[in-house]
Amino acid sequence: MEPVTEHQITTFFMYYNHTTEVQPAIKQAILPVTYANGCIQDDDNKICVVMVGLPARGKSLIAGKALRYLSWIGIPAKIFNVGQYRRQDTPRPSASFLQTNSNPDGERLRHGQVAILDATNSTKERREWIYNTCRLAGIAPLFVESRCDDHDLIMNNIREVKTTSPDYFGQDPEEAAKDFMNRIRNYEKVYQTIGPDEDHYAYVKLINVSTQVIINRIRDYLSSRLVYYIQNLHIRPRSIWLSRHGESEFNLTGKIGGDANLSPRGEQYALALPDLLRESGIPKGAKLTVWTSTLKRTNQTARHLVKEMGYHKLEWKALDELDSGVCDGLTYEEIQSRYPEDFAARDEDKYNYRYRGGESYRDVVIRLEPIIMELERSENVIIVTHQAVLRCIYAYFLNMSQEQSPWMEVPLHTLIKLTPRAYGTEEQRIKANIPAVSTWRGKGSEAKHQTPGESEVQALLSSQQEIPIGKTSSANATTSIVVANNTGLTDLQPATGDGRVPDAEVPDPVDRNSTTAVKNHSSVDSPTEPLTATEGDLKEAP
Repeated sequence: MEPVTEHQITTFFMYYNHTTEVQPAIKQAILPVTYANGCIQDDDNKICVVMVGLPARGKSLIAGKALRYLSWIGIPAKIFNVGQYRRQDTPRPSASFLQTNSNPDGERLRHGQVAILDATNSTKERREWIYNTCRLAGIAPLFVESRCDDHDLIMNNIREVKTTSPDYFGQDPEEAAKDFMNRIRNYEKVYQTIGPDEDHYAYVKLINVSTQVIINRIRDYLSSRLVYYIQNLHIRPRSIWLSRHGESEFNLTGKIGGDANLSPRGEQYALALPDLLRESGIPKGAKLTVWTSTLKRTNQTARHLVKEMGYHKLEWKALDELDSGVCDGLTYEEIQSRYPEDFAARDEDKYNYRYRGGESYRDVVIRLEPIIMELERSENVIIVTHQAVLRCIYAYFLNMSQEQSPWMEVPLHTLIKLTPRAYGTEEQRIKANIPAVSTWRGKGSEAKHQTPGESEVQALLSSQQEIPIGKTSSANATTSIVVANNTGLTDLQPATGDGRVPDAEVPDPVDRNSTTAVKNHSSVDSPTEPLTATEGDLKEAP
């Protein structure tokens, strides 16, 4: 059984309680939770998700996804990874750490609702200790076991771990694989699956990546919601491509919302999109599905993916642009002039601000939850949709905060490829060499839309000829790669399309002008914060 340090226990209980004093006999009802026949009953409880399973069974991937999901829907959550404590010589937190006026991190720890304990927890003795310790503290344990005897899946996970795990950073891949196999064999000697004598626990058991799912004593709302999410997961290799529609006629005139057609340059992007997709690297023989909104500009952008590449396309009403209500069809300047108080209120709290008769970013996240569930069940998907919607989806995969995401730039004529990994998400961006207006507006900036000159707009709108842009190639596309951390909630913000980060500074920003840039945003000792969407699409730019 892995040793548990005083600091590990202290930090774990700090997450829920208002004291760093953790005694062996913790007073009952520090945070009361009602149990009936061993089942969690209280819908407002504190939950500890306890991962169970051998190495290379996808535990860290599941834990990271659960964290991202909870953070994305606004539930405070954090991962406690035993490996981090093993790798880091972290001092015991002092009592002053919890002073809210001087340490916001301590305040955040004290208001956690879900903790995820990421370790093997491979013996009945260890699980019993966790169960009893949590119950004494008024915390409801939920065990999540991942069992797998599929050789191909295990080998895929081993390849993933040896290239992305902090344990093997900088090591020779063959040596890393050998060491990891030895670690698995050692755990196999003592591993005990959750058995009938542990049926008084609340648990979910995933067998061969949700081929079979066993659920036991799950009755409260939050646990039920989390279990439903977990049983939709799979750990097979796949990628998700994201793209805004091509430049639209409303983009050219600075209007938001509506159901405009593509501009001539938007049509060029639609023609180039199949080549961009090929250039991004589609696995040979991989099946891919195209998802669009119900609006014309996304369907026009995606039509060559269907016609030229033969992919199946699905339209989703949930992928429609953020509804800007009474502001639909207006420019930013017109909104600021007609509704100055609303314009200022949206700048102040863009995530929660709801247009009159329309939606907020929070509303979009709620309607996107079924999309996220279906994405987690699916394999390779390309989503062609709108800026506000892409911000919310991107925020989920890159673990962005609700404050950050509505201000993130998602440029036109750019294909984003996301590849989930065990310890993060790999991002690749390919920008087509096709000009487009920028619909991004920073917080507090002027409402003036940066448009081409009036004569140029009219020429573009009236032109029936194709602009001689030519097809994209690696010579005229920009590619960048970022690995985002899954291990917690991060304070880092992603770089915008041109390297900017609204209202914040990011250490070592990705150079978007280079052919290839690689940055690792993971942090083993400090958890990360969920990220959230940005501001260029108030309907065309919601």
